[in-house]
Amino acid sequence: MQKDFATSLTGWSFLSAALMLWGGWVLMPRHVGAFFEPDDFAAIYAHLHLWLWMFRVHLFGMVVTSLALVALGAIVAETPARVMVWPGVAVATAGLIVGAVGAAFYYHFGVWGSLQMSGKDEGSIQSFVDSLRISTEYVTCLVRFGRVFSGLGLLVLALGLLKWKVFPSWIGLSAAAIGVASMAVTMLLPDHLSLYLPIFHCRALWLLATGIHTLRSGISLFPAPR
Repeated sequence: MQKDFATSLTGWSFLSAALMLWGGWVLMPRHVGAFFEPDDFAAIYAHLHLWLWMFRVHLFGMVVTSLALVALGAIVAETPARVMVWPGVAVATAGLIVGAVGAAFYYHFGVWGSLQMSGKDEGSIQSFVDSLRISTEYVTCLVRFGRVFSGLGLLVLALGLLKWKVFPSWIGLSAAAIGVASMAVTMLLPDHLSLYLPIFHCRALWLLATGIHTLRSGISLFPAPR
């Protein structure tokens, strides 16, 4: 097992990603659904700065997750595992960035809308919500694509980790399960984005567990393939 600066940096990247991704979401005082509702803006405005910063932390968590995965891919770049790990990392990070772009829509209109709608009557707020409907329909596609492709990438990555025993099997198996669940829930139930929430929590827990294991035990770079 290799334990050096590179593996420590990778481990801390996984830990940071988990804490930012999950912590930002948990501490966010208002969670917007697939579509904005009229009372969302008043709730956001009541805790505007906290909501704004926690959403930023959450978004950075998505990007730091990409950094952690790329760091892992870089460590195994000199081993046969790269043939599956790198494609998995590439697709997963692409999915994460697409998902972050979709999330940024809610971030922007949550802040801007709460400021614009402050003090407005119910009719004006409802008209504003209706005006966002078509744009939000498109954004939900970005969110779904992000979840599906990040899930696919995580599955391919997991298969590479399992075949070349880069990590203990429980890390690879749990990553594969999260990847499959992410794709299945999103594609089979496209109109129920909130059902993804348990998978989100599992993904954050996987990041945390992978980071802790990497810091404690390092990464196996020269195992015998199956």
